[in-house]
Amino acid sequence: MSLSRKVVLTLAGNKAVTSFVSNYGMKLGAARFVAGESLRAAMDRVKHLNDEGLIVTLDHLGESVTSREEALEATQAAIDIFDAIKENGVNSNVSVKLTQLGLDIDHAFCLENMNRIAQKAKETQNFVRIDMEDTPRLDVTIDIFNTLVDKYGKDHIGLVIQSYLYRSEQDVINLGKKNVNLRIVKGAYKEPASVAFPNKKDVDRNYVKLVQLHLQNGNYTAIATHDEAIIHELKAWLKENRIPDNLYEFQMLYGVRNGLQRQLVSEGYKVRVYTPYGMDWYPYFTRRIAERPANAFFVLKSFFQN
Repeated sequence: MSLSRKVVLTLAGNKAVTSFVSNYGMKLGAARFVAGESLRAAMDRVKHLNDEGLIVTLDHLGESVTSREEALEATQAAIDIFDAIKENGVNSNVSVKLTQLGLDIDHAFCLENMNRIAQKAKETQNFVRIDMEDTPRLDVTIDIFNTLVDKYGKDHIGLVIQSYLYRSEQDVINLGKKNVNLRIVKGAYKEPASVAFPNKKDVDRNYVKLVQLHLQNGNYTAIATHDEAIIHELKAWLKENRIPDNLYEFQMLYGVRNGLQRQLVSEGYKVRVYTPYGMDWYPYFTRRIAERPANAFFVLKSFFQN
């Protein structure tokens, strides 16, 4: 992990820093990365993105809830997104985090909530993606995912795999046997060198390897990266290996590399924008800064302009 990223993640956990950032809210620059605090505001952004040829996955922000009431509220929020997508006729699916649905409270309770969401995805002929969180929650996340895939099918539920983990190659191999839909990311959590590659070049090398591995096995792959060098390398590989266009998509975060998103669309690629919204934006916002500390410059610039 880079020193700058380590510093940002450490500061993010400081109570004084948390209070300061939360008090200033969206005015501090979070609006660049968060599509509003309400579902209505987010839906307006989805329509705009669709008009530009981009498809979307919506994420109601929140994680690590401490009560069943909070988990049930988050579950209902995800269900409401599916209804809003259908009512507004937009091209979007949904992403969720299991800690937001009660994973740390009770695994069975979390699975029950996730069942409701997956059932709604199937009823509305849509799709839900389970985001991957830090390593202590990895095995149970995969277990819950496998249970849901067996029940609802791979067309309605997918998972995220992080290339900075040593174990991810074996996870991709195992999950590939079910022909599931995977989003491959580099990873944004603070992990020890005992489980994660400490050097960026190794994370990058493993990222390309995982994408190619899953596609070579004939499985749908979401290529989630803003790294232009990796995108260029994979575009050449996709063409050389004649990978069908309906087997992959590029994915990027809302507010990050907007020009590159539009460029890929103009070249005929399918591009999905991970679009978060909601009141609980702080943890997500700090991870975006940690991933690319240069984003802090934009935040400071926005702050002093307001």
